[in-house]
Amino acid sequence: MEIIDKNSKTKLYGLVLSGGKSTRMGQDKGAIQYHDLPQREHLYNLLSKVCSRTFLSIRKDQTIEISTEIDRIIDKDEYKGPFNGLLTAHSMYPEVAWLVIACDLPFIDLNAIDQLINSRDSSKNATAFATKESGLPEPLAAIWEPGGLSRSIDYLEHATSSCPRKYLINSDIKLVYPKDDIVLMNANSEEDYREVISKLESI
Repeated sequence: MEIIDKNSKTKLYGLVLSGGKSTRMGQDKGAIQYHDLPQREHLYNLLSKVCSRTFLSIRKDQTIEISTEIDRIIDKDEYKGPFNGLLTAHSMYPEVAWLVIACDLPFIDLNAIDQLINSRDSSKNATAFATKESGLPEPLAAIWEPGGLSRSIDYLEHATSSCPRKYLINSDIKLVYPKDDIVLMNANSEEDYREVISKLESI
């Protein structure tokens, strides 16, 4: 069932960012199975339950790995880093907000996603999760409003960094603290992978 922000008529689309090269992990992070499916498909299924439409953000060379039943957006390679996937999606559907989840977040679940959506402030550039420890926005576990994404294009024209976190730190955003910081744990290396598996086995 789609959850709709009562204070906004802007549609909410889901985007699973899975087009990175996964250099530190040594294998495609989106293809790792933590929950009986490749992680990118697991997250796609979660977002499909709460968003009007959901897409995988991928590189062109990943196309053959993805089921034709899954909607995808192929990176245009106009920007560096995560902004590549974010702004490719924005260019295709500029009128919608995007609930963005990175494929290296193995503990994100439906409860956390619901919390983020229910905390959404569509008058801000974005509504982003942040850990209580750092207090810093997590741009790849966030709802990006269309205006915020449009403004990021202007930002990138003059910025010395293409880091989406730096953009959010200097933007008008809403921070949301998850009930448990573990939902924002990144799995970017083999060591991280082993830690995630250990934690999942103990749950």
